[in-house]
Amino acid sequence: MSAIYLLIVVFLLCLAFFDLFVGVSNDAVNFLQSAVGARVATFRTILLVASCGVIIGAVMSSGMMDVARHGIMTPSRYAMSEVMVLFLAVMVTDVIVLDVFNSLGMPTSTTVSLVFELLGGAFILAVIKMAGDPTLVFSDLLNTDKALSVIIAIFVSVAIAFVFGTVVQWLARVVFTFHYRRSSPVFIALFGGLAFTILAYFIFIKGVGKSPYIHADARAWIGAHTTLLLVLTMLGSSVLMGVLHTVRVNVFKVVVLMGTFALAMAFAGNDLVNFIGVPLAGLDSFQDYLFHGQPAGISPDEFMMTSLMESATTPPAYLMLAGVVMIVAMATSKKARRVIQTSVDLSRQDEGDEMFGSSRAARAIVRTVQNISDNLVSFTQHFAVCRRAGAWIDSRFNTFGIERDDQAAFDVVRAAINLVLASMLITLGTTYKLPLSTTYVTFMVAMGTSLADRAWSRESAVFRITGVLSVIGGWFITAGAAFVACALVCLAMYYGGLVAQLAFICLVVYILFRSGHRAKDKGNDAEGDDMYRLMMRTQDPEIVWDLLKKYVRRSQSEMAEMTLSEYSQLLDGFEDNRTAPLRRVLRRLRSAKERLRKVRRQQLVALHHVPMEVAVERNTWFHVGINATQQYIYCLQRMLEPVKEHVDNNFTPLPQELKEEYRPIKMKIMELMRDTENQISTGRFENYRETLAAADTVKDELSEYRHRQIARLQGITDNSCLQVALLYLNLLQESQQLLSNMRHQLRAAKKFME
Repeated sequence: MSAIYLLIVVFLLCLAFFDLFVGVSNDAVNFLQSAVGARVATFRTILLVASCGVIIGAVMSSGMMDVARHGIMTPSRYAMSEVMVLFLAVMVTDVIVLDVFNSLGMPTSTTVSLVFELLGGAFILAVIKMAGDPTLVFSDLLNTDKALSVIIAIFVSVAIAFVFGTVVQWLARVVFTFHYRRSSPVFIALFGGLAFTILAYFIFIKGVGKSPYIHADARAWIGAHTTLLLVLTMLGSSVLMGVLHTVRVNVFKVVVLMGTFALAMAFAGNDLVNFIGVPLAGLDSFQDYLFHGQPAGISPDEFMMTSLMESATTPPAYLMLAGVVMIVAMATSKKARRVIQTSVDLSRQDEGDEMFGSSRAARAIVRTVQNISDNLVSFTQHFAVCRRAGAWIDSRFNTFGIERDDQAAFDVVRAAINLVLASMLITLGTTYKLPLSTTYVTFMVAMGTSLADRAWSRESAVFRITGVLSVIGGWFITAGAAFVACALVCLAMYYGGLVAQLAFICLVVYILFRSGHRAKDKGNDAEGDDMYRLMMRTQDPEIVWDLLKKYVRRSQSEMAEMTLSEYSQLLDGFEDNRTAPLRRVLRRLRSAKERLRKVRRQQLVALHHVPMEVAVERNTWFHVGINATQQYIYCLQRMLEPVKEHVDNNFTPLPQELKEEYRPIKMKIMELMRDTENQISTGRFENYRETLAAADTVKDELSEYRHRQIARLQGITDNSCLQVALLYLNLLQESQQLLSNMRHQLRAAKKFME
């Protein structure tokens, strides 16, 4: 029997390692986004500062492990076998839920997942135990007060983060403006001192000061002299920041690096429990039974887990190892860097491609707020004092000649506010042992500061609000899905015994393997996104124009290459009467349509940043080219749908004589498509006119084929061949349209790029 539980514990520890790596790759990099977005230092320097914070935070996070041990359930009421089922169900569900949400592209949180998985599993076990013993009630089996406080803390932190981010950033911008280097040295010194004091209070006094690694006398002295320490810290740090500013050190960059360290430390202290809390609680449970239950001859079904009621004493070596794994994940994971860039893009100052779409609720909110704002402005215009105050405030938010490093998404003032506020909120939650969602706190602070910075223009506000609503909605979906899923998995494991537990273990192994294999096979659009981000960060319109031409050339070349490939696959499936290639073409066309929508939006936004005379001259050819590529997809869809229906229903195959007739014209079309793709990808249009002339010739041949096929239809005697004959006629017509689209694309590409 012990061997079974040993297997479960080993599996839990393996999942802990996986959770550490994947969890950091997905959401732990939130503490890097402000420093990366403001480009305060090289990525290596930022990573080094964050790594120091992660190590210290991880070593000091043992107190948070109590959430997994007795923060949700009352373990003294559960047997060892029940607790192990619960812990295994939580970790299995965590992998399944995160995999499903990542596949759907839905926002999620490891903190929310953990809390509600524990709650769901403990709830179903409590129901089972109460059914067997009517004297038991929920309050005996669940730590309802603590669970409720944890849930409320996660939810309320979202609203608090957004409100504080908005208010504090608005005040900071009024004081420093976007031209922060021209601000008063006194204000800069006081801001730096205040930021350092806040971080010192919440990290060192509230965090390190209450660490179990500090001597009791030292903790008592810190608690008794907190006010004095804060005053001295404020005075000393303000003077230090003033001196740094005098010697031309950017104080805001110093604050951002300090905030990165603090938020990394807060993250490791708060979120480490999400990754290793449950496996370590399972290990402690197994060791307790091995040392006390098994020698006494007590079965796992009777040995009660009273030991989990005690606070966790996690060995520092485990915590240190977890911190090292987190650092390795930050440094090596390509997915982590993509997550960083996504977070940066969502809170950028400039206009660009929005990761979220538009929703009815967001449109209603924007319209309502805009109407209220217009009415308020109209009313205050009647008062001279209000007009002068409004004009002065508007001048503080003037972004003309904005002082921002090239390729930075926002300036260091906002980056500093993001980090100070987020680290303060998360560390405060850690101090009171409330596992806040790091992802949501940092996200909502960033959204609040971007709103206060007027980064939400009329063109982007609806998308940003949709993003906020999507994250909050994702919180509820994650919570509900985690609760229900873990309850069902725990129920199946409880009654299914060892067979069900092994089955779920195999399922998780399969999911992890499939997820890794899918990540390797997934297409990477990072090159195009990187080029777009570079255009959005570049201040020189001429450089933007050069980059845009490269981006347009690359995207149109890819679409031409895609069209050639799918056209060939479609015809092969039709000729061979096979459905598999037709289904693949259908999937890829849907994906290409969505990718083209994104590319079109990005390129149109970038066109606004090129020199005005160039934009006016070339915008027509831009639209002609992008519409031609869009027509490629529509043309292929019009070919595919009737062909797929015909083949799916096993109707009469394409006769051999029609295959032989169409094959030469097919080869000519494919050769013209290859030539077009080559000219666009290389930017060399010497054979431009020859290609257009050849396309016209092939179109004339297709017209002759169509007339010939119509004549055949008029003389047809066998109705069984009527449907395939009409399908062939449609193929000829759409092939002719495909060549017309090709001519438009080639002509537009030449005119746009030359």
